[in-house]
Amino acid sequence: MPIEITMPRLSDTMEQGTVVKWNIKEGDAVSQGDVIADIETDKATMELESFDDGVVAALPVAEGQQVAVGTVIAILAEDGESVDDAGASAGAAKQAGGTAVAAPPETSATTSTPAAPASAPATNGDGARVFASPLARKLAEERGIDLSTIHGSGPSGRIVQKDVEAAAPAAKAPTSRPADSRSTELVAGAVSAPPAPATIPGGQLADRTVELTNMRATIAKRLLESKQTIPHYQVTVSVRLDALMELREQLNDQLEPQGVKLSVNDFLVRACAVAMHDHPYVNSSWVAPTGTEGPKIQMHGRVNVGVAVALPEERGGGLVVATLRDADRIGLRQISADTKRLAKKARERGLTIDEMADFTISNLGMFGVDHFTAVINPPNACILAVGRAIEKPFIERNAEGEVELVVGHEMAMTISSDHRVVDGAMAAQYLGSVKQLLENPATLLV
Repeated sequence: MPIEITMPRLSDTMEQGTVVKWNIKEGDAVSQGDVIADIETDKATMELESFDDGVVAALPVAEGQQVAVGTVIAILAEDGESVDDAGASAGAAKQAGGTAVAAPPETSATTSTPAAPASAPATNGDGARVFASPLARKLAEERGIDLSTIHGSGPSGRIVQKDVEAAAPAAKAPTSRPADSRSTELVAGAVSAPPAPATIPGGQLADRTVELTNMRATIAKRLLESKQTIPHYQVTVSVRLDALMELREQLNDQLEPQGVKLSVNDFLVRACAVAMHDHPYVNSSWVAPTGTEGPKIQMHGRVNVGVAVALPEERGGGLVVATLRDADRIGLRQISADTKRLAKKARERGLTIDEMADFTISNLGMFGVDHFTAVINPPNACILAVGRAIEKPFIERNAEGEVELVVGHEMAMTISSDHRVVDGAMAAQYLGSVKQLLENPATLLV
């Protein structure tokens, strides 16, 4: 009997999923545990494993196609079963996939020319399949570029948007209409033609429409809901980082032989986690009313601090939160290792649901941003926005009481809080504790 593989529900809010990439083709033998596809959910791109052994009889859903949860996306023939017989059920699977969300067909001025099937995969001259992201395929079609002529720079040689843009021919200047004899006559006092526009570095920009990925659509929906339903307010403090920078340099020198390099963000994660013991409301969530029960505040017993990770464009872009579990119970070295591991996994393979949650630190200081505010990610009560360490002058008094002008490093931290859970005094006190820990970083080592 054919084995049907359906679009799984990979998150509690997932209703549809997109097959970003097939790692198998018809006729391939598949074993239990093999990663057969990359699936984009409303939160991340994740690997889909097979739970059965068999031979791929049909792949009713093409790469880039979005279908509802439960739709048959692949059919396997069991051991001893005819692949052709198993593949015959693909027609029924495609019929069940009628809930797929397909991109609207492009209109053409010449209606007599039939359009090529949208699901037809591109191949090179040897007939081998060309793997490309949905956005890259769409862009190549719009610009009339043959994907088989492009070398992909994405994972496993996959063609991504930047590869298509790099291969795009330079925009041609419009051909001028031949002028008649009257247009070429010189008129006394006529103004000479304006000079040609200067060449723009990077080439000519082009109008285009970008379809939303599942993740982008979910980010837009959830953060719009956040701003509309959560009473945000922000509190900002500035932190002197001189002692932290000095301690970090000493530790990195000692840990260099072991291949360990601590970042300022590692100290920040540790400080935020430790400070939650004195300010438990920051580590909580607002629970909306359900049925006859009124709203509640859920206090979390574990301290899980998330770090926002920016995804590359070939994985759909956007942000995911890599969560460090029990961050108050692990040291700086473990925080550093886990952060690097989760960030790499998020960018290359995707995070699981268990690896995305809780209080978040959004650090744009690494991009040179001095100060910003962040939007709360429901159901969290707070999110911390961190800028870069700025070198600036400070007026201080020395041991003799004399005023001195010194140069030091300062960093701005802004916490956005849900006023239903954390009021202004709570947020200020929490930031005060984090500031105290960062300015006395030796306390984070014990």
